[in-house]
Amino acid sequence: MDKRFAPTTGTVLPRFAGIATFMRLPWLQEGDALLEEVDIGLVGIPWDGGTTNRAGARHGPRQLRDLSTLVRNVNRASGINPFALCNCADLGDAPVNPVDLDDTLARVERFLAAIHARGIAPLCAGGDHLVTLPVMRAIARGRPVGMVHFDAHTDTWDRYFGDAMFTHGTPFRRAIEEGLLDPRRTVQIGIRGALYRDAEDDWGERQGITIIDIDEMKRLGVEETIRRARAIVGDGPTYASFDVDFLDPVYAPGTGTPEIGGATTWEAQQLVRGLRGLDLVGGDVVEVSPPFDASGNTALVGATMMFEILCVLAEARHARRRR
Repeated sequence: MDKRFAPTTGTVLPRFAGIATFMRLPWLQEGDALLEEVDIGLVGIPWDGGTTNRAGARHGPRQLRDLSTLVRNVNRASGINPFALCNCADLGDAPVNPVDLDDTLARVERFLAAIHARGIAPLCAGGDHLVTLPVMRAIARGRPVGMVHFDAHTDTWDRYFGDAMFTHGTPFRRAIEEGLLDPRRTVQIGIRGALYRDAEDDWGERQGITIIDIDEMKRLGVEETIRRARAIVGDGPTYASFDVDFLDPVYAPGTGTPEIGGATTWEAQQLVRGLRGLDLVGGDVVEVSPPFDASGNTALVGATMMFEILCVLAEARHARRRR
């Protein structure tokens, strides 16, 4: 691939030096001629206006960029070098309006739609989980996607305080209602935690979503869990969404809605690596909230999971180009 899209190596410029971009990739803006050559665009969405309790994920993309300077080129476990397979670039942050939810959803959708129109696959960093909705609006209109969703929560609620239709707990209900997400090709892994009322997650299951809660995931093990997930999404276009509260808070305390009893970082890496061979069209890592983890460890975890998703996304993009 074009060496202009290779990350800056730590043997040339120390990792603590230079302007922080996602994985030390080149930063491109609208109007840059090199945009025509990009295969995968890494995008920040610094917004948490859908958060219902502990805000702070708006600061996630900035810290994720900083900690992603620790990422290197080759995935030791899979052998994938995503930067050798695809031209990758940091496309900056989507524009947001911190005081207007509807305006933000429209702004993010327009920004991602322009990226999608260029044939660039998005890998986004949130932000709270509501940001996935405008991303799906941008890439899945007229062609619903399946999804492998790693999370402690289903995010298929309807309303909050009676009227609020758009929160970080509702994106996938809205996506299904808008015809963006195919529930029969959607699997949610790691779901856990207490509910406000009985049968709170029944709506999604009635639509056809498969839920593998954390207890079932632990009982099945990583290999069987991912085998079932792959069977559900099949060979159609698929989106990967990773909420860091999928992990136990001992690994990722810096998040808005932590739930104990979650996955380990090792399990998370194995599960994402298990997405190899799927027709991935995009992905995200969301809900990294730096104010709740001064150590930066949650952002390190988030940046590492972005790299894991990037590896399988790049391989999928490369395979699609060769067909």
